Amino acid sequence: MTTPRAIRLLLALHACVSVAQAQRVDWPTPSGDAGAMRYSPLADVNRDNVSRLRLAWTWKTGEHAIPAGPNQRPARPGLFQASPVAIGDTLYVSTPYAAVAALDAATGRELWRYDPEVWRAGQPSNGTGFVHRGVATWSDGRERRVYVNARWKLVALDARTGRPVPAFGDHGVVSLTARLRRAVDTLHYTNTSPPVVWRDLVIVGNGVGDRLRYRDDPPGDVQAFDARTGRRVWSFHTVPDSGEYGWTTWENGSWKYMGHTNVWAPMSVDVARGLVFLPVSTPSNDWYGGDRKGDDLFAESIVALDARTGRRVWHYQIVHHGLWDYDLPAPPVLATIRWNGRPRDVVAVPSKTGWVYVLDRVTGKPVWPIVERPVPPSDVPGERASPTQPMPTKPAPFAVQGIGEDDLIDFTPELKRRALELYHRYRGGPIFTPPSLEGTITMPGAIGGAGWGSAAYDPTTRTLYVKATNAPALYRIREGVPNDTIGYRWTADLQASGIGLTVDPDSARGDHLPPETLPIVKPPYGTLTAIDLDTGERRWQVPLGDTPAVREHPLLKGLALPPLGVAGAPGGTVTAGGLIFATGGGDVLYALGARDGRVLWQQRLRAGRGYANPVTYRTAAGIQYVVVATGGGGDAELVAFALR
Repeated sequence: MTTPRAIRLLLALHACVSVAQAQRVDWPTPSGDAGAMRYSPLADVNRDNVSRLRLAWTWKTGEHAIPAGPNQRPARPGLFQASPVAIGDTLYVSTPYAAVAALDAATGRELWRYDPEVWRAGQPSNGTGFVHRGVATWSDGRERRVYVNARWKLVALDARTGRPVPAFGDHGVVSLTARLRRAVDTLHYTNTSPPVVWRDLVIVGNGVGDRLRYRDDPPGDVQAFDARTGRRVWSFHTVPDSGEYGWTTWENGSWKYMGHTNVWAPMSVDVARGLVFLPVSTPSNDWYGGDRKGDDLFAESIVALDARTGRRVWHYQIVHHGLWDYDLPAPPVLATIRWNGRPRDVVAVPSKTGWVYVLDRVTGKPVWPIVERPVPPSDVPGERASPTQPMPTKPAPFAVQGIGEDDLIDFTPELKRRALELYHRYRGGPIFTPPSLEGTITMPGAIGGAGWGSAAYDPTTRTLYVKATNAPALYRIREGVPNDTIGYRWTADLQASGIGLTVDPDSARGDHLPPETLPIVKPPYGTLTAIDLDTGERRWQVPLGDTPAVREHPLLKGLALPPLGVAGAPGGTVTAGGLIFATGGGDVLYALGARDGRVLWQQRLRAGRGYANPVTYRTAAGIQYVVVATGGGGDAELVAFALR
């Protein structure tokens, strides 16, 4: 018989467990929530105590480069770019090789690991090494599954064991290429961003390396699969087929063979309305469109789909007939602002162009006017650039747009002279100046503007925080002989797309090391901007991070350099504690004050670059952790911080 004392003890124990469970705050998706706000309601770590953050634990991926061998092409892990998911005191994270690991969220202890072994097929055609940025989860209340899109595979794992779920697809695996509109080379099909989940659907985009440019290369179809069985439920054609909405914007039948136009970036979901938002990229041959004349819907568009059916609800194209690799790189942020004294649901779209496009979430109409303005024409043979491009009137650009003499590096008169000499070898000009045969210096460059992790949104202050990169690219169109990866007559010379000021350090250092390169433009090379989404006005902008290779350059020794900032795709995570955690893509994790952007705490990352968005969560024990993926290759590790 249970005694009254035992009953009291059981009730007390139950109360303690309930309190502990109430304390736990998860981070359920790589972007924090389905609407990609990257916001945490946690305030345990705040402006007053953030200086006490200390290293809590680390976890290494243990991956390494794989040499060529029998039935093995060479492969290498790139930078560790994943944002973990935190659910029920367990972290689920993908590695650069798209392996999935479950970790104890309080200690980093590995609980299980699953490797889809996509590295066996060798290196994808992306030029960066293998990269992957997170996983998705689904639960019906009885079981939980973890989904990873590993190159051409969609894999469902049992969250308790890490084993593939037998009932899903073929023993836990679905082929993402089996039902595309045309047969593709699976080695040219990849994924870097995680799927999204809405109810019982797992929705997946795809990636295709920019280096692959040929007729009938992989299309960017977005697909939805039943979370239980793996059955494909719907598919959306980002390049419309004959008779579909938008197909006439691809002239001369180019819709038949154009590929890419894919959703490689993270998607976001309005869970209540059942809308999934696609940030669509550029078509094949990003820098030459003579083989795809027209506006090219739905390339470089934000597209809202009915998550139930995959039917287009609305779209807004931010770049017509793209020639600059201005993919929509980041998940659209689903925000609620105050408009004429009332709440209004919007979607805020950070872009490589350096603008945030703010649209009504239901209708797709701009909140502030977006004006079609004339842009320079192209004189490349066979090209026909769009005569106008859409330009938002609000918010103001958060990144430098276009390039002229006043933008060039001027730390010393000699450096400015060399920069001017280099600049005048090519074309410069305002944003949307087309690529050319002699080469066009384009600003923003290939990273953006905004990158794939650029934005975070605080719903309590209705402030959007956007990381920018200010780094140009050189786009020179050349005529070449088609081969197995480039099937078009005209294309960009990607081997020469980087542009910097090459300087000989011998006179400064007295050694014989190779010449070093300085940016051709002035700093800051990376910034963080706070934008009031109620008004569209800027609250503040600060340089984010630093660039040691510039600051420590021998030719600049003794100069009082301004804040440099750092180029990179990752942005920040904002918390109710009044903090933004971010690296900006550098090797230091910062905590900045959300009110003013002032650095309140910083920690150098021992594995090198923190090329990922931080996450934060609180365990059932009541401890808030801040976690970020760092390093790459054999040095990649997950690093956790907590108050001490």
